Amino acid sequence: MSLFIRWPLLALVPGLLFLGLYRHARRPLIAFAGVTWLLYGLYEMGMRWRWLCSGECDIRVDLLLIYPALAVVSLLGLIGLLRRRPDH
Repeated sequence: MSLFIRWPLLALVPGLLFLGLYRHARRPLIAFAGVTWLLYGLYEMGMRWRWLCSGECDIRVDLLLIYPALAVVSLLGLIGLLRRRPDH
């Protein structure tokens, strides 16, 4: 996950992947996962450009919450993808 700190635009990959999967499956959880990854990418860009920190951004306690949240959201998105649609 530290790759995203060094290269924040990499967060676009899972974000766009989930949004592409949403276009196919039309499941809100998948779209939520995609948007969450894109927002995380913007957040990391803000941290990298020192917009969201005062210059001392070396100790990233925020990632103790963000990484597990991204993992849960991604898992929910994958579950949304695998879940069968109810027959109408």
